[in-house]
Amino acid sequence: MSAEPLPTSLRFDAAGLIPAVVQQHDTGEVLMVAWMDREALRATLDRGEAVFYSRSRGEQWHKGATSGNTQRLVDLRVDCDGDTLLVLVDQQGDGVACHTGERSCFHRRPPGAPTTTAAAAPPLADA
Repeated sequence: MSAEPLPTSLRFDAAGLIPAVVQQHDTGEVLMVAWMDREALRATLDRGEAVFYSRSRGEQWHKGATSGNTQRLVDLRVDCDGDTLLVLVDQQGDGVACHTGERSCFHRRPPGAPTTTAAAAPPLADA
């Protein structure tokens, strides 16, 4: 897809990583937060699907490669400080982003947290 160089304004941490907030492009639902290194970011841009860096495995992983729940890249944005990415995707497959089988990794609410009445908010389980 893209052979353009990555912006030099991106601020990767000491380990060479940058956090990536993954959001469903049409609803604004936050699906997950993951990490990217330069190679994962380049692969995401080239492939048109989300690729992240697994800190626990020490390697890149193509989101949904085994489950079929890939994330088609719709847009990519950088925050004002250049140290966080917003990855706007179209969640593919069964619509599941979380490894637990839930749509979003943010499906639990800690005890005592305020509840929401927003119609767009998915139901949450207590942590």
